Amino acid sequence: MSAQPRPDVSAPGPAAQTRTGPAGETRPGPAAGAPEARLLTEAVTRLRRALRSSIRTDYPWETLPMAQVELLQVLGEHSPARISDLAARRRLAPSTVSGLIGQMISAGLVARDVDAADRRASVVTLTDAGREKLAAWTTAHERRIDAALGALDDDAREAIGNALPALFQLAENLGGETGEAPAER
Repeated sequence: MSAQPRPDVSAPGPAAQTRTGPAGETRPGPAAGAPEARLLTEAVTRLRRALRSSIRTDYPWETLPMAQVELLQVLGEHSPARISDLAARRRLAPSTVSGLIGQMISAGLVARDVDAADRRASVVTLTDAGREKLAAWTTAHERRIDAALGALDDDAREAIGNALPALFQLAENLGGETGEAPAER
């Protein structure tokens, strides 16, 4: 996998920079001096795309759609859960979550049970197969990220390590995984 150049936000220059794409083509890059929000959005997008692509290349068995992985992650932390709770946590429509859960039940990753607190309602729980799939997915991703971090110099690794608390705080300010709006200040 070829490294993509990073946008240089410190250099003065024209309103737009260019970067080279994976096939060697020239693409417009972010504007010089672009706001941090735009650069962070681009960095997160590139990270997700690169990780998803590298996992599918290095681990062809990994075919689980990201939406299902995210539901498994929520269930790994908050199980059992009602469909409406899962929908709120992932900011999805309940009908979308219900459809995904149906697929996951068919795949044996989750099971639907009666809610012990309200026997009229149902809850979703991880199965052993779901726990194993989530653990394998997590391990594969951690291995890929660890390898990529290992290829960085000490200063870059330290910068990433130092940024982690702020990134978690940013996620919380964006509403985190709960679907709640950020607190007013």
